[in-house]
Amino acid sequence: MTGQLFAICFNATRPSELARFWSGVLGWEPAGGPDGDIAILPPDPAGFRIRFLPGQEPKTGQNRAHFDLTSIDPQDQRRTVARALELGANHIDVGQLPEEGHVVLADPDGNEFCVIEAGNRFLADTGFIGALACDGTQEVGYFWSEALRWPLVWDQDQETAIQSPSGGTKITWGGPPVAPKTGANRLYLELALPADADGEAETDRLISLGATRTDTREGDGGRLLMLDPDGNEFALRRLR
Repeated sequence: MTGQLFAICFNATRPSELARFWSGVLGWEPAGGPDGDIAILPPDPAGFRIRFLPGQEPKTGQNRAHFDLTSIDPQDQRRTVARALELGANHIDVGQLPEEGHVVLADPDGNEFCVIEAGNRFLADTGFIGALACDGTQEVGYFWSEALRWPLVWDQDQETAIQSPSGGTKITWGGPPVAPKTGANRLYLELALPADADGEAETDRLISLGATRTDTREGDGGRLLMLDPDGNEFALRRLR
């Protein structure tokens, strides 16, 4: 059985504080995670959760992945930015041009995110989290399309994007040049299998698609850390 997207995980220096921030920005309810950690839950039970795990590795350079938040209209964009700033975000400069309509912020732990201007047609059919925008190759976009069995909704000029057949947040990869990876990623995907699924068969399938097994397990033997073709960490877990 194919692993399903269970969570987007943040390695955070202050998990509780970061969970409060993102709960406030998104309006998602806080809850305990499967390993006693902190999580926030989406309004749609079929969606992914966001988990906040303790991690002390210092941030070096921009993250390889960030959220793009959507806006209904200009006033809605201003409200989202104001709410994020009130909760502890900061404006940052990542090289955006003055004429670009999106606003670039960093959360209290320094993780970048964008509040996209209203009228963005590419994100029109998504939701508040329009995209998890990633720095990555075309190959890794193809890998994740097969790994999650999500169709490609964009494949042009080595840029790729996938989206669940039921809609919702897109995952995008910007193509080359891809910045060198330094240290473990702060944001990464976590896939989950039902308790009765064949974990080894799914691990072998992911390896056949281009993943690498690290043989690092966390928690009660339930989380196997792997690497995708671009060397990004991801986790495969069995739900209890």
